[in-house]
This record gives sequence, C-alpha cells and structure tokens, in this order.
Amino acid sequence: MGPVPVEMSRERFEELVGEALDEVPVELLTMMNNVVFMVEDAPADGSDDLLGLYEGTALTDRGWDYAGVLPDRITIYRLPTLKVCDTETDVIDEVAITVVHEIAHHFGIDDHRLHELGWG
Repeated sequence: MGPVPVEMSRERFEELVGEALDEVPVELLTMMNNVVFMVEDAPADGSDDLLGLYEGTALTDRGWDYAGVLPDRITIYRLPTLKVCDTETDVIDEVAITVVHEIAHHFGIDDHRLHELGWG
C-alpha cells in the first residue's frame, strides 16, 4: 500500500473506533451478541480498498443450534481508511460510517440495503 494522505497512529485510530462505538445507541449495543471489534492495519489479502469486514453469523441467521462458536469479528482497517481520506475529520466520519456499516451486517442487513440507506 502506498503513502496515505492522512498520517495517524494506530493508537489514535483505535481511539476513533472507540469513539464511533460510543455513538452507537446503547439499545443496539446491548442487542449485539458474541461479537468482538478489532483494528488491523490492512486486510490479510493485501487489498487496499476494504475499510471494514464483518465475519460471523448474523443475528438473523442464528438458529437453535447456534452455540459454542467463536465470537463474530468486526475488523476496521486503518491504512485503507487513511488512503481514502484527506483530513482527520474525514477519517473520523469514515470510521463512524464503517463501524455502523459493519454493525448492520451483524444485524443481517446486506450491502445493497446499506447503500440504499446511505451507509455504503
């Protein structure tokens, strides 16, 4: 991945992810089940256009046999996010959008619907 327009430490980026989570309504956070949030510099496959990733079984797809599984993972990627932003304010906004987008996947909302709602 090449140079990024905005330089930001991993620690600062993690703070922004935490701040974005703080803005999510408590009612939604309490409904989330068996999910962890991660911050990584970049996707393992080296792609530089993926800002976040939800891996797991959406709440809407969990049945009676959902038990004993590892937590779902929501990963927010630092370097791809910095690559698409021009200012720290852009990073703050993009992190918030990405966090909401990935949480929506946990609730079973697909990319098409998220784009319709303006969270694409």
